[in-house]
Amino acid sequence: MIDFHNHVLPNIDDGSISLSMSLNMIKFAAEQGITDVVNTVHYKHPKMDRKQVNYNLINKEIFKLQNHLDEANIPVKLHSASEVFFIPELIQLIDDPLATFSKKKYMLIEFQPNLVPELQKKILFNLKMNGVNPIIAHPERYIPVQENIITVYDWLNSGCLIQVDAGSVLGNFGSKIKNVSEKIIKNGWCQIVGSDAHNDKKRNFCLNDANNIISKWIGKESKKLTNDHPRALINGEAIFIEFEEEKQRNNFFVKFFKKMV
Repeated sequence: MIDFHNHVLPNIDDGSISLSMSLNMIKFAAEQGITDVVNTVHYKHPKMDRKQVNYNLINKEIFKLQNHLDEANIPVKLHSASEVFFIPELIQLIDDPLATFSKKKYMLIEFQPNLVPELQKKILFNLKMNGVNPIIAHPERYIPVQENIITVYDWLNSGCLIQVDAGSVLGNFGSKIKNVSEKIIKNGWCQIVGSDAHNDKKRNFCLNDANNIISKWIGKESKKLTNDHPRALINGEAIFIEFEEEKQRNNFFVKFFKKMV
């Protein structure tokens, strides 16, 4: 399995607070069968205002942590990425190697929990027009999505990818968020599941437990969310997705086929 979305680098953002914690977290990930960890440091988030985070710093920290993993015989490969906080100036970040992933093909974007501004439609469209595929981080945790889940369909239909947190599937953020995550996944609207791990306690890697639940929901398709699609992101390959929209008036489903590059 591949964990796309976590905060495992020590003393960088609100994730791991020490090298020992990072090693404990990744060792636990390896025990679950996770082979690759894509660290997604918070970027452009207000909580990071006083921290000097850039591509060179993150790559240096990734290199250091990878050496410690190799010395400890923990068989996990680290990859560098970020979780970009939504700002109107996202288009200005497309040449920033920390903001985008896999040769500028993807950008993981998070919103405020209680606000998904109307402006986001234009900003995400502009990213697409410039060759960057937006990945919406944990939409199930946003209040506007909880109130109107069709927002997720609209993102998907406009060319975005959707990433759901493993902790949401497990109910770690409450039953309401778990129910929304279940609907998103069962609708075929989710392409990636990531642990969003922050520490070695209540927010540790939990991809395997979540995958066991998702397998009961969608069967073998769960492998795409925890392995195939994240692997494609790492390799810069296309992701083929199929999703459905329910037509309420006559109660039938229309299938849409999309290709993400």
